[in-house]
Amino acid sequence: MDIERAETPEDRLRALAAGRASVLETLAQMQMGALERSRLDEETYLLVRLAALVATDAAPVSYRAHLGAVGDAGLPTARVLGVLVAIAPVVGSARVMSAASRLVRAGLIAGEVRRITPSG
Repeated sequence: MDIERAETPEDRLRALAAGRASVLETLAQMQMGALERSRLDEETYLLVRLAALVATDAAPVSYRAHLGAVGDAGLPTARVLGVLVAIAPVVGSARVMSAASRLVRAGLIAGEVRRITPSG
């Protein structure tokens, strides 16, 4: 049984565990309906995903795959910065700085480089 034809969540999980589902197919299945199931508004949903990507030290391609709608949704850069500031004490400044760089490399934030000083 392939994951697409599985009738119940349990059947889908068994198919996945048995290796009868491709990685891409599985990723696509995981994404479908996630926003609706979360019951969050779109902006909050994207900001939570951003925090998770930073916490896992995700690669730029992951930022693009999971936040690709950011440009379409018009997620304000100030909100992105707010998330980075809020999670910095938990994940560390190095990870936050890495995330900022990866957001730029993923093409999700304009690449304007500005020198940051201790006074801001």
